[in-house]
Amino acid sequence: MQSNYTSFDIDKHHIHLEFFITDFMGIKHSVAGILDTGAPHTEFSDDFLLYAGFIHKKDDQIQIKQGLQTQKYGVIELPTVEICGHRINSFDAYVSYFEKSWGIDALIGLDFFRRFLITIDYSNGFLVTSPHTIRI
Repeated sequence: MQSNYTSFDIDKHHIHLEFFITDFMGIKHSVAGILDTGAPHTEFSDDFLLYAGFIHKKDDQIQIKQGLQTQKYGVIELPTVEICGHRINSFDAYVSYFEKSWGIDALIGLDFFRRFLITIDYSNGFLVTSPHTIRI
């Protein structure tokens, strides 16, 4: 079982990660995201999805509800995502309106991390991810 080590900056308030999405034309896009262990599903900012050509327009009527920093309003299937060195094809994610002050493109939710064994080494600034193996 291969383990991947992904570094993060321990001085930031959240675990920020750069990861990649490959679009339908085979173009790889860099994504600025944060690990959100409280989010059940991965979300992408509608601004990023529009910029990268995954959606043709965003809903300008969406507003963030009190107490939230994002507002989900659609689902999209992304052809390929690569997070922490792991590639997943046909990955479903939410289209969301993001609070602009966050300065990120995505929240990486538990739907991604449930696929792996995860160790968060805060003292050294590493995420260690390994695919699950089924033992019979």
